[in-house]
Amino acid sequence: MAVRASDEMIDVLTKWGVDNIYGLPGDSVDTTIDALYRVQDKITFTHVLHEEIAALSAAAHAKLTGKLGVCLSIGGPGAIHLLNGLYDAKMDHVPVLAIVGQVQSKLLNTDFFQEVDTHVLFDDVAVYNKIIMDPQSLPRIIDEAIRTAISKKGVAVLTIPDDIPDHMIKDNFKPNVDNFHMENYKVDDVQIKKALEMIESHANPIVLAGVGIKDAKKEMKEFIEKYKLPIILTMPAKGLVDDDHPYNLGQLGKLGTKPAFEMMQKADLVIMVGTDYPYTAYLNKKVDAIQIDVNADRLGKRRHVNIAIQADAKEALIRLNELGTEVPQRPYLDEAVGKIGQWHKWMQDVYSKKHQGVLPSLMFHNISKSAPSDTIWSIDVGTSTAFGARFLTAKSSQKYTISAWLGTMGCALPGAIAAKKDFPDRPVYAIAGDGATAMVMQDFATAVRYNLPMLYVVLNNKLLAFIEYEQQSAGQQNYGISLPEIDFAKFAEACGGIGERITTDQEFSEAIAKYRHPEKPVLLDVAVTDEAPLPGKIMMDEAQGYAKFSFDHILDKGSMPKLPPMKEILRSFL
Repeated sequence: MAVRASDEMIDVLTKWGVDNIYGLPGDSVDTTIDALYRVQDKITFTHVLHEEIAALSAAAHAKLTGKLGVCLSIGGPGAIHLLNGLYDAKMDHVPVLAIVGQVQSKLLNTDFFQEVDTHVLFDDVAVYNKIIMDPQSLPRIIDEAIRTAISKKGVAVLTIPDDIPDHMIKDNFKPNVDNFHMENYKVDDVQIKKALEMIESHANPIVLAGVGIKDAKKEMKEFIEKYKLPIILTMPAKGLVDDDHPYNLGQLGKLGTKPAFEMMQKADLVIMVGTDYPYTAYLNKKVDAIQIDVNADRLGKRRHVNIAIQADAKEALIRLNELGTEVPQRPYLDEAVGKIGQWHKWMQDVYSKKHQGVLPSLMFHNISKSAPSDTIWSIDVGTSTAFGARFLTAKSSQKYTISAWLGTMGCALPGAIAAKKDFPDRPVYAIAGDGATAMVMQDFATAVRYNLPMLYVVLNNKLLAFIEYEQQSAGQQNYGISLPEIDFAKFAEACGGIGERITTDQEFSEAIAKYRHPEKPVLLDVAVTDEAPLPGKIMMDEAQGYAKFSFDHILDKGSMPKLPPMKEILRSFL
């Protein structure tokens, strides 16, 4: 029996459980779009308004669900637009399949209209990168691409000349869904016992955990409580252990807390679980270390480790919890709990200070306090990430997604679109700055079009605020950071959603109560005051940078610059 190659390709996708594809139609993917038209009852085609949104949404789907995300675009300009979202998927290690159109095969290598060498273009971003030239091979190669993306947790790209899917082929391919199994590493109890001995023999052990514990939240909580261990979570792992758990010291680094920095420096054993934490300057490399990771190439990658356990975090933690003896108390933990308690009091002082307009720190605190326990957070880059890290109390019952390693502005809206598509019954809150929103705002109309009720909060200060403080901490004068004044609330209404302009803390509190469970997409255009996202611990080079900035500002402008409150600076520096 002969079938159209495009239909066989779509059939492979459905057998792998793909039920949604983000993308834009166009000439070089028309045959694929036509095949999707014939299976609307099985796969939804979510038509976004920019290819970057398609790729970022597919990446967010993979982060939120652990399943394959799929995006589609024409070749040439559409393919180029995909790159940013695909790099986000690559760098956050999640599986995404990109189906990319191309000019007809007979026109390849003729410098035809929109012909771009996509195979070269995607070479760095992809773990699997093929151009299809034989229609009969199309189902086999897409099956292989899916398996590779899932097993290697990366991006697979298939470039398909538009005539290829239109050919009739033999219906003789069976996808390898039932035969596919992820490698399961057996936990070595000898190493587990050595790790327990090391934990027992050290007075000041601390845990640094990453997204590798996303399926081991219960086991990690039991682990830190049984052995009395303070824990630091990487930024993308925020909330996997409740932020308000007394042992949770928050994040480490510029977006982290002072207690996390101080207790890391005081530790005599670092236990890294499911993380490839890149900021090695903040790791205590002078002490012993244990590392647990399913990927062998990450073991010992960032620093020397005494014990390296290649295993799934959940399986390793189960054995650690089963084989060890409970620690009754640990003075080091008591000190950590006291420090993080004091830190939370300091943060309360920060969001309680006198101010005009809407204070970002208080805004994040209030929305966090009122959010339902099953909220999905989609947080953008810049001050949104900084204030989210500091003032948003995430719960293990919630989900929290960001652009972690690429740090790409504009990630919050496509993240929210994916979240609402994947979890239609859960509340979705997205928070972004005005700069990030201006990059992707057209796809608020996509949220309206597909009836994806969400709360989208814009921090509008007409400024690239995070870059403002980056420049100052580097000793540079502020330049090129102002933004045009945009009424995002009116824009939201023009798209068919709900838009409200917020100018006071009271108005914001009333709005988040009013739209706790919105019936359509809501955009709150919040006139925030400019508040410094200070590091948890100001390092000496940053202090010197602020001093140089202040001195040069006086020379250049003849006045003192506006700086954060001295009390906040001293708490972070001393």
